[in-house]
Amino acid sequence: MKSIVVVGAQWGDEGKGKVVDYMAASFDYIARCAGGHNAGHTVIYNGNRFVLQLIPCGILRPGKHAVIGAGVVVDPAAMVAELDNLNGAGIDVRGRLHLAARAHLIFPYHRQMEKAAETARGAAKIGTTSRGIGPAYEDKMARCGLRVCDLLEPRRFGEKLSRVVEEKNAVCRAAYGAPLEVKGLCEKYLEYAERLRPLVVDASSLLNRALDEGRSVLFEGAQGTMLDIDYGTYPFVTSSNATAGGACTGRGVAPTRSSGIAGVTKAYTTRVGSGPFPTEMSDLGAREVRDRGKEYGAVTGRPRRCGWLDLAILRYAVMVNGITSLIVTKLDVFDTQREIQVCVGYCYKGTPVHEMPAAVEDFEHIRPEYRTLPGWQASTEGIRDAQELPRTALDYLKFISDQLEVEIGMISTGPERDATIVASGTQFASWL
Repeated sequence: MKSIVVVGAQWGDEGKGKVVDYMAASFDYIARCAGGHNAGHTVIYNGNRFVLQLIPCGILRPGKHAVIGAGVVVDPAAMVAELDNLNGAGIDVRGRLHLAARAHLIFPYHRQMEKAAETARGAAKIGTTSRGIGPAYEDKMARCGLRVCDLLEPRRFGEKLSRVVEEKNAVCRAAYGAPLEVKGLCEKYLEYAERLRPLVVDASSLLNRALDEGRSVLFEGAQGTMLDIDYGTYPFVTSSNATAGGACTGRGVAPTRSSGIAGVTKAYTTRVGSGPFPTEMSDLGAREVRDRGKEYGAVTGRPRRCGWLDLAILRYAVMVNGITSLIVTKLDVFDTQREIQVCVGYCYKGTPVHEMPAAVEDFEHIRPEYRTLPGWQASTEGIRDAQELPRTALDYLKFISDQLEVEIGMISTGPERDATIVASGTQFASWL
């Protein structure tokens, strides 16, 4: 397959970083399509732990190209810091890392305004990371955002920045009673420009040309389906399209050029911050899963909320994204469970529902319908051959595949790159 899109099938944090890093070995280009530095992809490479927020994790594979697409919002300070970390670890990105000229920029005033707005919401706060992602996308849609291509022209950049800052200052004074902190902003960003200039390309042309030449491209999504701005649990969502459709606009490559959509799910469910979570576990159960799965944000360090696997959400993700293959991560986290609950559907005020509620308030009346499956109570950590998995672990995976009517093409049994089981649907069926 020449072009695969990898998306999160839950609320993000499904382990896409490890999955993309593993799959990158079979692709020439790895491209990021949306989001910003509010989410990190954690990869274990040569015994070192890398948390990449903007740069696609394919950069850790020698000889592979990594592309940051136009759908991503880029904080130059964060990107320069990532470049420095990679250089310090001996990772040479020259000629392999490419940044879309059309990507929008994040400025300190975006973070300042987001923090002020979140504070003003009080108890109704959304739970953002306050990295400026949302306000940067707001400016993009309001057609007053600044882009990477602006950053490369100092005079033009200075003029545009001055106009935008004047407008933002008026808003901040009126809404929050304080001016923006912008001293030395233009000069600092022009310094970043010189670090980023060698990376800047027309990413759409680059990727389409690569496909025309027979190269393979792996498109890396950020966050997850239920955080999508249109199809997630709005307003407790991110500010971009985290579904496969968003990958098309964020990369500048037509949807007809995608060969398949891979959806990533944990063997259970997590989410960060506020918002509905029908299958959330009790504090005691969540604590065990959180500790075993190391469920803390790669960027923020925030503890993640933990719950049982939600097949209603996964069915929705399969439909919205057109998922053709499922990747199950963190199977080993359930090694100690005597019994495993799986949500097979929802009831709304006592009546079965077959569509995902659009209004977040309706989730208050949603009750998950559970099926209890036996646990395997044996170690699966690091297993690389499905035939070595306990019978009940295989039964659990088969139940997921049968319920969703989607093949399972990959299973992760640990954070290391090679703690992975890969197979086609036919092979997987033979093991069962």
